[in-house]
Amino acid sequence: MYVAATTQCYPNLPLADAIEKLAHLEFSHIEVGVHESGGHMKPSDIVSDLRNCYDILHSTQRLTVVGLSLDIEGEGDKYFDTFTKCCELAKLSKIVTLTVPSSEHGTPFNEEVERYKVLVKIAQKHGVNVAMRSTQGRISADPDTVSVICRHVEGLGLSLDPSHYHLGQPPETMIYENLIDYVHNVYLRDSTPEELQVRVGQGIIEYGKLINLLRKANFKKALCVDIGPSDDPEIDHDGELRKLRLLLESLVV
Repeated sequence: MYVAATTQCYPNLPLADAIEKLAHLEFSHIEVGVHESGGHMKPSDIVSDLRNCYDILHSTQRLTVVGLSLDIEGEGDKYFDTFTKCCELAKLSKIVTLTVPSSEHGTPFNEEVERYKVLVKIAQKHGVNVAMRSTQGRISADPDTVSVICRHVEGLGLSLDPSHYHLGQPPETMIYENLIDYVHNVYLRDSTPEELQVRVGQGIIEYGKLINLLRKANFKKALCVDIGPSDDPEIDHDGELRKLRLLLESLVV
């Protein structure tokens, strides 16, 4: 396994500037946020000009793009057609993992299973993996539901965000341990049961324990640092990113 960072650490910067920041912090691998709203590349841009998006992903100051975080707007055929274009870009760019958000709470279970079955089928034609991201307020917030969906959809993985499983839980609880075999990608920051993001070292995320579980499952993909800007002016955002990178690198050696 190796340490990466998502460009979404700098949501308010253009992609080139976010990449420059991460390169300066000595990250070697990155994930690019491909969101119609608030991302560094838009799915609609991939549909309209695939070649230009390919060129952009290859102008990353020698940083290796290892994943795309997708948030596609639209429904039905338009949604799946856009996802297909994203798969084409991933294949051209030799990107392995596409992270796709699960639907909001209240979505029928069977509908979600069928959606992911279609996504996985499309992705496999292009040699790409699909992973749902664990997120509060969505179907993937419940580890048991994630496990059932992954069992129903052969080939579907999980982009594990432990912080979202610790929110509202007792500090010692690790309710995602049974999901480790499904993990294709990991998003990391430090958190508490009350706050999604706190300073590195002030939360309860047990990085060493998590990495040992992943190592036993033969996980060989990205540990993706995902620390967003803080509203607290006293917090050094760049310093927090660097601190977590160094900590994770010391643990994966």
